[in-house]
Amino acid sequence: MTTMTYSDALLQAAKDGDAQAQLNLGMCYDMGEGVTQDITEAVKWYRLAAEQGDAEAQHNLGVCYETGEGVTQDIKEAVKWYRLAAEQGDVDAQLNLGMSYDRGEGVEQDHQEAVKWFLLAAEQGDPEAQYVLGLCYEVGDGVLEDNKESYFWYFISALNGYEEAREDLDMLAEDLSAPEREQIEVRAQKWMEEHNQEIE
Repeated sequence: MTTMTYSDALLQAAKDGDAQAQLNLGMCYDMGEGVTQDITEAVKWYRLAAEQGDAEAQHNLGVCYETGEGVTQDIKEAVKWYRLAAEQGDVDAQLNLGMSYDRGEGVEQDHQEAVKWFLLAAEQGDPEAQYVLGLCYEVGDGVLEDNKESYFWYFISALNGYEEAREDLDMLAEDLSAPEREQIEVRAQKWMEEHNQEIE
C-alpha cells in the first residue's frame, strides 16, 4: 500500500478539477513552496481555477497579466480578471481595479469609478484602500475635495497600521481645529466598530 503525500493529493485534486486545489497548486508554483518555482505553471493552475469562478485565482491571474510574470504582459487582460474577482468581493482585486481606473491603465481613466472600487475595498478593511481614499478626498480626485473626509479615511487607515496614512494624517491635522479632529476621530472609531475592524 502506497501512502499519498499532501502534494500528490493536491495535484490529483487539481487534475480532477477542484478549483481550490488548482488555486493552491498555483500558489505553490508561484512561491516555490514544495515545488520548484515556475510562474508559467502557476498561471496554468490559476487560469483553471479562475475559469471556474474562483475570485482569488482571478485576482492572482490578473496580477500575472499586470506584471507580465508567466504570461505576456497585458494590462487589459489584467483588468478583466481584476473585475471578475472584484465583483465577487475580492478586496485585493477591488483595490487593483480602482488603481487601474485611477491611472487609466487597461481602462479609460475614470476617477469616480476608481473611488467606487477604493470605497468597496476600504469598507472591507483594506488599509491601503482607506489611505488612497483619503488621498482622493484630499486632492478632489473623483470626489469633491474634503479635508474632513480625507482626515477620516487617513485616521482609519492609520488605525489599521498603514504608516503612510500616519504621516499624511499629521500634515492634514494642521488644517483642522482640535474639535474638528476629535469629532472625526470619534466618528472613525465608531465606523471601525460598525465594520468589525479591530484597532491595531
